[in-house]
This record gives sequence, structure tokens and C-alpha cells, in this order.
Amino acid sequence: MRFFSWIFILLLTGCNTQPVKKDMSAFTAAAPRSILVVPIVNKSLDVDAPNYVLATLPMPLAEKGYYVFPVNTTKFVLEQEGLYEGDRIHNEPPTALAKLFDADAILYVTIHRWDAQYAIFATTVTVELEYRIVSKDGTDIWNDKQKMAYTPQSNSSGSALGSLIFAVISAAVARAGPNYMPLTQQANREVFLLSPNAPPDGPYKTAKSIN
Repeated sequence: MRFFSWIFILLLTGCNTQPVKKDMSAFTAAAPRSILVVPIVNKSLDVDAPNYVLATLPMPLAEKGYYVFPVNTTKFVLEQEGLYEGDRIHNEPPTALAKLFDADAILYVTIHRWDAQYAIFATTVTVELEYRIVSKDGTDIWNDKQKMAYTPQSNSSGSALGSLIFAVISAAVARAGPNYMPLTQQANREVFLLSPNAPPDGPYKTAKSIN
């Protein structure tokens, strides 16, 4: 019996074009030391997506050198203030949110896509996220977008029929239980750590490699 190896092909939107370097002067002037990550605005059909995305955000920001308020504590405190929905929280004055936590800046994230598109021989899982950081005085100091996708593909030297069967099975499995987390984590690393337009290093940045 032959075993077939599989790889995930990551497709990074816009990878063929060099991004235009953004002006970071507003971010540098604000010089935030702490970042408040507020609940996510979800424009996808997956009601669980905001919780998954929220859980992935603190690590890359901490690696970048910022203090990040615990996201579960933040969510609890906001709920005590009557703020449950991401849409409403994003419409609150940033100055009021920052004052509530004594935060230097606020990170807002919107999910535009979080889906799996099924074809007979492949299922493509896609995440598309928009990021925005606002200073405690309400000034927009940084923003970015990231869209990423993967499609499981066979890397087999076996028979064409065997490869076809495995492709159909793989597509069905991906459709039934798409794994969004690796894509979400990679999207965050791209915008916060790897992109030429990533935020400047924070005051707690160490010399540890991000590779």
C-alpha cells in the first residue's frame, strides 16, 4: 500500500507586488507601550470566528514588544459596562475605551472572510482580516489588511486513480472541518512581525528571533 504525502499550499494575497511603505510618523509620535485588543467585528457567517481570532492576537503583539491587556479580562470588563457586541464596541469613542483600561492604544480587527469554498477535488479555506490601531487620543496610527488561503493538494507519485480518490477525500475533510487557526496565526505574523509595514518595535522588544 502506498501512502500519499500532502502539503498545504499557502496563497498570500498580493505577494507578487511590493507593498508601498507606509508613513509611521503618527505611530512613532504616539509611542504606545500598551495595546488594548477589543472584541472583533465579524462580517463572516461563522459565529465562532471572533473568539478564534481574538485568541491569536496577543502573542505577535507581545513578540513585537508591547504589553497586551489579557483579552478575556478585557472582554469581561467591557461586558460589565454593557458592551457585548464587537460592532458597538468599535463605535465607542476610543478615548473612553482607552481611559477605562489606561491603555496607550487600541487594536480593532474586522473579519471580512472566514470560509471554505468546496470543489469536487479541493477545498480552499480563506481568511481575510482588517487591522487598525488607534491611539488613546483617538488618532489612527496604523492599519493593514491580510488575506490568506490554503488548498490541500496531493504530492503523490502513485496512480492517477489513487491520487484522485485522496483528493476527493481531502476536500471533503477540509470542508467538514476547515482549520482556520494556522492561517489566522500566519496572517497576524505577516502584519505585525514580517511585513515592511509592520508597526515599529515596542519598548519591550527583545533580541529573540521571530523566525
